[in-house]
Amino acid sequence: MVTPESIRINIFQGLPTEYLNVVGDDGTHFEAIIVSKAFDGKNRVQRHQLVYQTLGDRMRAEIHALSMKTYTPQEWQDLK
Repeated sequence: MVTPESIRINIFQGLPTEYLNVVGDDGTHFEAIIVSKAFDGKNRVQRHQLVYQTLGDRMRAEIHALSMKTYTPQEWQDLK
């Protein structure tokens, strides 16, 4: 079964993050907040593609839905 922690580990291993939080309670639907310098200069679609790359085949086979909020470190700081 997919867990928020297993998704967090995949993202953390494949993408340098300043902040990363993944939640979900039914094993198929998850929400993530991801803050990474890798998102600098990228639009929302490009940011999501970077995250999908870190998850690979899990997005097609195991994870039914992953809602993401992606921020650069500066964007994240501006929210606070």
